[in-house]
Amino acid sequence: MIIGVPKEIMHDENRVAATPETIKKFVADGHTMLVEKGAGAGAFFMDAAYAEAGAEIVDDVRDIYNRADLILKVKEPLFNEKYGMHEVDMMKRGQYLITFIHPASPVNHEMVKKMAANGIIGLTLDGIPRISRAQNMDALTSMSTCAGYRGIVMAAEKLAKFIPNIFCAVGSIKPAKVMVIGVGVAGLQALATAKRLGAVVYAADIRSAAREQAQSLGAKVVDLGIPDEVSVAAGGYANAITGEWLEKEREALRPVIKDMDIVFLSALVPGRLAPVMVTEDMVKSMAPGSVIVDIAIDQGGNCEITTPGDTEVKHGVTIFGVKNIPGFLPTSSTWMFAHNVYNLTKHLTHDGKIVLDMNDPIDASILVTDGEKLVHKGAMEAMGLL
Repeated sequence: MIIGVPKEIMHDENRVAATPETIKKFVADGHTMLVEKGAGAGAFFMDAAYAEAGAEIVDDVRDIYNRADLILKVKEPLFNEKYGMHEVDMMKRGQYLITFIHPASPVNHEMVKKMAANGIIGLTLDGIPRISRAQNMDALTSMSTCAGYRGIVMAAEKLAKFIPNIFCAVGSIKPAKVMVIGVGVAGLQALATAKRLGAVVYAADIRSAAREQAQSLGAKVVDLGIPDEVSVAAGGYANAITGEWLEKEREALRPVIKDMDIVFLSALVPGRLAPVMVTEDMVKSMAPGSVIVDIAIDQGGNCEITTPGDTEVKHGVTIFGVKNIPGFLPTSSTWMFAHNVYNLTKHLTHDGKIVLDMNDPIDASILVTDGEKLVHKGAMEAMGLL
């Protein structure tokens, strides 16, 4: 195949979908690799290293989209201001795309519909199932590790207080309180990071196994009152909670949230809209100067008033809606991401071409558009098509 790696165009996105190390692997597998000039510079992977690994460095990204059978990206297709075109419109019918599409998120609905209309075969990394043979392809887990660590560091930078307990000549300053809602990979990394910084940590998750892991890291667990038969889905992921159960969760969180200095939100259901766990009135109850980091924003966000892709102060609380937090750790996150993408591509490739097997849970769960229509169930539900 001819495989193209464009430079990411999202604001402050320094990751790239391949490293010189993975380029060398792709070339050894018989593929032709096209890398846009400067694509890896933000992560400190230079053009000369890509060229040495066997890639062709391409000046005009439109040439990559025109020639490639498969496009590898980090973030969903966006409008390219340099060329005055949407990245989807640069693509050609029958072309494969592997990236984080987040098709259920409302902000991506029109883009996904455009992919279907343009005949793109979209494969989303946030659909990789949690099964043992998919572990080395699981970019969501890799990026969640980065987001958990970096998200707490970003919150610490904005917080107007010390995080650890500080003793000084005029007295003692109490440690900051950090609440993590959604204790998956990102949440556990956030808890561990906040704990290392000296915070008093709290955690909430509807899954009993996740709560036990949070307790093992020293977190005080907030009981949300959701039984396991309601809360746990296949593969150990959280189930989609709605209606009275979701309101029960909010009521359990309401008296705790108001005392928190930092709230880290990472409650996600694969392929679905993220549940709104923190309402606007809960934000209003927090002390001025507090911080919310909403890493669920790619799937709509866990906070009712998070602004997608931006950081804003609302009701005196700084709310991070940054969609590419792992991009602030570009070298480490790119290294992890690129290997995940290589492993997925190798899994999908047979006799030098991508062949999708809809009986394989990996292939079936990542398919968003099949070259003719939208087929992703979570996106269709979010759009009201099911």
